[in-house]
Amino acid sequence: MPNTTIPPRNEKGIQAVIGILKQQFGPNFSTSQSMREQHGHTTTWLENQPPDAVVFVSSEAEIEEVVRICRTHKVPLIPFGTGSSLEGHVNAPTGGISLDTSKMNAILEVNVEDMDCRVQPGVTRKQLNEHLRATGLFFPVDPGANASLGGMAATRASGTNAVRYGTMKDQVLGLRAVLPNGDVIKTAQRARKTSAGYDLTHLMIGSEGTLGVITELTIRLRGIPEAISAATCSFETEEDACNAVMATIQMGVPMARIELLDALSVKAANAYSKLSLPEKPLLLLEFHGSESSVAEQAETFGEIAQDNNSTAFEWTSDAEERNHLWQARHDQYFASMALAPGAMGISTDTCVPVSRLAEAVMRAQARANEDGFLAPIVGHVGDGNFHVLLLIQEHQREKAAEYVSWLNEMAISMDGTCTGEHGIGQGKGKYLVREIGPEAVNLMATIKKAIDPDDLFNPGKIFQAV
Repeated sequence: MPNTTIPPRNEKGIQAVIGILKQQFGPNFSTSQSMREQHGHTTTWLENQPPDAVVFVSSEAEIEEVVRICRTHKVPLIPFGTGSSLEGHVNAPTGGISLDTSKMNAILEVNVEDMDCRVQPGVTRKQLNEHLRATGLFFPVDPGANASLGGMAATRASGTNAVRYGTMKDQVLGLRAVLPNGDVIKTAQRARKTSAGYDLTHLMIGSEGTLGVITELTIRLRGIPEAISAATCSFETEEDACNAVMATIQMGVPMARIELLDALSVKAANAYSKLSLPEKPLLLLEFHGSESSVAEQAETFGEIAQDNNSTAFEWTSDAEERNHLWQARHDQYFASMALAPGAMGISTDTCVPVSRLAEAVMRAQARANEDGFLAPIVGHVGDGNFHVLLLIQEHQREKAAEYVSWLNEMAISMDGTCTGEHGIGQGKGKYLVREIGPEAVNLMATIKKAIDPDDLFNPGKIFQAV
């Protein structure tokens, strides 16, 4: 297996690069402690490892120049979008330069007839959808955070709409990226499908900034549905709720969103978002389509829910009510944190085949209770993906790490994955080998070594524990 050890800190090279970039980028370059910590910070329990400096770039040409300078002096480069990742993706374990793309936020082209657009990597999902409002089109991937599209592509982001519209890998038709040697590549044209050579687009998607810096994306768009309705459905147990999800998927009901909140999460949402939901396991759903098809979908799901011991089912097409419900879902992290003021939150995710979902959720709950953790669970359960948020005190860190390890191993044992959407980053490298085997990870490491022989692009991610 190729050497995947993180290269040691290059103090001389770092200082040389700082001097050059400071002169070239002036006010768009910073070495302040607060700025550096902000660009090492992620919403994670992993240690903050700030870069030595931050450079704000405004064009592909500027990215090329920064890459050339860092390559010459063998200094690490860490791409940065909005910093909303959860597994230490933007940390700088041996220092280096954080490349902030937030100023590259232009929407370059919208092709309404073809239902696609070209954007720079700093464009956020909310910004794009606001721009598209008058076109009748929208961008469907909704991870909750207002993340940048470049970052979402680099981490293969997902979210509440994935059960119907897919993940980020399904939305990117092509992209441009700067490689570690300074070359700029274009991976595809705007055609909806291609058989032309290796699929370089999907090689870059999910590479977590280790293979290239994305400078432009061609994004697939979707038509805004004629009708949208939301529903809430309560159950006596999480097992009943998960069984209803499995039956819904098996019957082919075209759900747009289907989210699970366990009883503890519902309690938190009621308090934080001023709701009055029954404090029982809950499915939060959304239906897209025509007026008649939305009504039919809701009716079908209601019957499935009743067969699985549902206790309450309500649906609405009122936009204000619907938005309030989904805002509450997006605020769930903060709502859950409010259950234990002063606690530390450890958020982790796994994904299993839908047929194993009920078992996985029940076992995750049981183990958390056994370990004495307050641990609300939510999930994009139409895909078998769920999140556990451990609310812990400092003295529980070691035990929490053991729980996260157990949870990852459990998911893998069910033919699932250690991460449905958070990515590997620094936190889950050791589970990657167990999930797909050393041969597959060896191939990944070989590709990384071929493209980035000096390991300058986001070192210490994906392969750090190999």
